Amino acid sequence: MNRRWVLIGLFVLQGLCALFFVSEVVLTVVGARTAPISWHLREMMELGAVVGLLLGGVLGAVALNQAVRARRHAEASLRGVQLAFRDHMEAKFVQWGLSPAERDVALFTIKGMSIQEISGLRNTSEGTVKAQSNAIYRKSDVSGRTQLLSLFLDDLLAEDAED
Repeated sequence: MNRRWVLIGLFVLQGLCALFFVSEVVLTVVGARTAPISWHLREMMELGAVVGLLLGGVLGAVALNQAVRARRHAEASLRGVQLAFRDHMEAKFVQWGLSPAERDVALFTIKGMSIQEISGLRNTSEGTVKAQSNAIYRKSDVSGRTQLLSLFLDDLLAEDAED
């Protein structure tokens, strides 16, 4: 939350500095300046506005760099979790003694695909997919697709709770 306020402050600072330069141009164009200010004060104001814009640009680049690094770290963590989950599924498939075709059907089932979708992807009949699904349920000691998915969710949540 603190970083958010720093970024908001940064945008406000840059906005004020930009507003200073825009107002100078507008006041000059329309001739609305009533009293001239000393060149020393004007130079100090311009210098302050330039420093503010530069500081905003540098800090904005730092914030962007941190966000990119955080995103890369999150993506790497996600890839690690995906690989670990895939390895866990493969270990369960081996433990249950699933055939390669049954592994494919189990994976598609866990992904939430219907019997029709699986048969289309595997270029087999729906009856074959149903038979393979029943073999998977029997080998994994579950009664259906919901319980099959639940096995993996329970393992995932149990592992998460240990961390």
